[in-house]
Amino acid sequence: MDFIKKINEFIPNNNQESQDKKVILDYIKQFSHNILSRNNEIAHITSSGFIMNYSLDRVLMVHHNIRNSWAWTGGHADGDANLLQVAIKEAREETGVNNVIPLSENILSIDILPVFGHMRKDKYVNAHLHLSVAYVLIASDKETLVINKDENSGVSWFTIDEFTDAHFDKYDAYLYGKLIKRANEINVRIT
Repeated sequence: MDFIKKINEFIPNNNQESQDKKVILDYIKQFSHNILSRNNEIAHITSSGFIMNYSLDRVLMVHHNIRNSWAWTGGHADGDANLLQVAIKEAREETGVNNVIPLSENILSIDILPVFGHMRKDKYVNAHLHLSVAYVLIASDKETLVINKDENSGVSWFTIDEFTDAHFDKYDAYLYGKLIKRANEINVRIT
């Protein structure tokens, strides 16, 4: 999979996405040798999965150990250029849900996300940026959920009306809100 082509094909919906897409593509040109690796300690590509149920009225979230908050699933590319498969793999590992499919094979959100310095496995990880691509994934809300203690302390379904500033950080509410909107736009075109 040509991840650069997929990022180029992404059509931004607002100024934030236009600017983030531009910066990400510029950064890829400068650091093509390690953009998919954590060896780039300033910024690297990550892939996230926003997991919704089939009726698109619930979202599966994990309580992230490092962030100490509820968040989508996802992770580092670690050299894998197939970012959709990275998102699916991370979704399975972090939730225990086995049957996860993409709503669309297209990237549905591009964002530059700050990560504050933190400890991971008794080692300090410096502050850096995640050059994030995100997909909407679909799973049954009847599947058994499993906590991955290395990554999270909880796995739970949330109704879409909970994605507000009252329940999530302002930027997370914005990020998740645009994915809910895009999932519903795709669903309308499919049906």
